[in-house]
Amino acid sequence: AAPLRDLRRAIRSVSEGDLQARAEVYDGSELGLLQAGFNEMATGLEERERLRDLYFRQVGEDVARGSLERGAALGGELCRAAVLFVDVVGSTELAATRPANEVVDLLNRFFGVVVDEVHRQGGWINKFQGDATLAVFGVPASTGDPAGRALAAARGVARRLPDEVPELSAGVGVAYGPVVAANIGSPDRLSYTLVGDTVNLASRLQDLNKEMGTEVILSGATKER
Repeated sequence: AAPLRDLRRAIRSVSEGDLQARAEVYDGSELGLLQAGFNEMATGLEERERLRDLYFRQVGEDVARGSLERGAALGGELCRAAVLFVDVVGSTELAATRPANEVVDLLNRFFGVVVDEVHRQGGWINKFQGDATLAVFGVPASTGDPAGRALAAARGVARRLPDEVPELSAGVGVAYGPVVAANIGSPDRLSYTLVGDTVNLASRLQDLNKEMGTEVILSGATKER
């Protein structure tokens, strides 16, 4: 009975979330094949969980769950959302005057503040573009008051950066309006992203901070909303 008790222990451990649990393979009998088969299954579950965790970290939990429900079909939908675009000011000079590892450390601290504030307000990070970040509120999961949440996140970033990452300054643009949220690419390689004038406007507003000497600029539609 010892091999069966060991197998039951391993099954119970996996059912409780310990995906590293394995059963000892006693011999090459039918029971041993059963134990080996269980170990192969547990290894597959552990690998799948690592991939799932990595995917959720890359695209955000709401987007990941939505992708699992929608599948890999190309196409999208027209909806209204708030878009926040954050970019580091003077990044070219930064990269040219500091060692690469120091630049990466600064950017990771910068992105840490941005991600924290975006998640605090119920948004998600659509993509990192070098030293810039595109965040979305209201799509695919409704957050309620996406424009207000996006502005609150922008203010939070502007408030925290001088204290937590004083080596960097950034401009933030916030826009609200219609967007197309879609799976774009090919059946073999796709990305869930947003396209439309609202996204482009957030980027242009962010860039305008450099000329205006400001930190946060929002669109009229965002303010009205």
